[in-house]
Amino acid sequence: MGVRAERAAPAGLRKTIRRREVVALAFGAMIGWSWVLLTGEWLLRAGLWGVAAAFALGGAAVALVGLTYAELASALPEAGGEHVYTQRALGFHASFVASWAIVVAYVTVCVFESAALPTALAYLFPALKTGSLYSVQGAEVHAGMVAVGIAGAVAMTAINYVGIRFAAFVQTVVTALVFLVGAAFLAGALAAPAPAEASPLFAQGASGVLLVLVMVPALMVGFDVVPQSAEEIDLPPRQIGRLIVASVLLAALWYIAIAAAVGAVLSPAQLRAADMASADAMAAAWGSSAAGALMVLAGVGGILTSWNAFIIGGSRVLYALAKSGMLPSAFARLHPRYRTPYIGIVAIGILSCVSPFFGRTILVWLVDTGSFMVVIAYGFVALAFLALRRREPDLPRPFRVPHGRLIGAAALVMAVAFGLLYLPPSPSALLWPYEWAMVLGSALLGAALYAAALRRRRGA
Repeated sequence: MGVRAERAAPAGLRKTIRRREVVALAFGAMIGWSWVLLTGEWLLRAGLWGVAAAFALGGAAVALVGLTYAELASALPEAGGEHVYTQRALGFHASFVASWAIVVAYVTVCVFESAALPTALAYLFPALKTGSLYSVQGAEVHAGMVAVGIAGAVAMTAINYVGIRFAAFVQTVVTALVFLVGAAFLAGALAAPAPAEASPLFAQGASGVLLVLVMVPALMVGFDVVPQSAEEIDLPPRQIGRLIVASVLLAALWYIAIAAAVGAVLSPAQLRAADMASADAMAAAWGSSAAGALMVLAGVGGILTSWNAFIIGGSRVLYALAKSGMLPSAFARLHPRYRTPYIGIVAIGILSCVSPFFGRTILVWLVDTGSFMVVIAYGFVALAFLALRRREPDLPRPFRVPHGRLIGAAALVMAVAFGLLYLPPSPSALLWPYEWAMVLGSALLGAALYAAALRRRRGA
């Protein structure tokens, strides 16, 4: 009977994701943990209006890319997103580069979250910092925190292994809880008395805005997870495009609102002393340390929603790459019962079990490396958008971007401009040797897989 059921199972991915789950998937992926951990640093760098300007500019730039994704996702609603668009528009070779860049970006996010989870929980439970093992770049690595990171990786892998229906349900519930805590913080900040010393409107002028702006691509990566799972979304293609754009705008407003609320509650001196400015601001706004702990838990929820979304996105890109012969065919296997690309899910889970052994130091390296890879993928998607507008003008586009060539060109310019910020002599260039080692290491692995894919093509 089990064999008959397995044979009767549908051959491909299942359409089970609905509207609210699409929004939760994209928004939950974008908000992550940084709005709790880094808000104080943003305000000290750029000031209240400076942070707002950075996220408004960065959000607008990311929205340009989001528009190209929205049109392409509606026209080609297949698993794999970037891979599907670039292969159709630019061919095998360019598609491999773009697809591998987004795989690396997604995997670095998942690996980041497994190191961030114990860091966040240690704020609430200091006893986790037990069993000192060694230090990495001056940061202690503790056995208790390593165990928490590995346990989180195993749990998130299991959630995704058993099906996207369950993963989407978890995403929706946790995202809703995070949103409610954020709304409570905003309400408390509006009623709280202003600090004796107000945060400056612009802390370091244009340079401060730039220092925050360069983080925006990493902070708002996640809307592109929706195109990865488009084949599993049970909505008209036009609605998929609209939801992608809406999620980008919602995330930008979220970051601006949270930063403004923190700046309205805490003075610059309090910001400098805070380990987690948003949690301290929540405690001050409501006059309760329990409120601050609740904010940290909301940040943990952001870690889980981001982690969950990027496992979904990363495993679907691996699945699409394998289906087109760019990766070993094992990654194209679907679980006979759950219909998930379980090989990719397990591979991402195994890698996520490694990062807790590097402690907190690895967090910045992963964010910067992943951001650089995301910008590369964005540039290729913009190129694919422009190429398909020229080569296939009659391709059905349920969500059609007005002034498409102008939007596509602007998205391409944005990707190139952001990419230059990660290169010398920019003050925000990737760090040598650690971040460049990650970039070069992933490039070498990609080159080896590319060479193997070419051999398979010649053999075929």
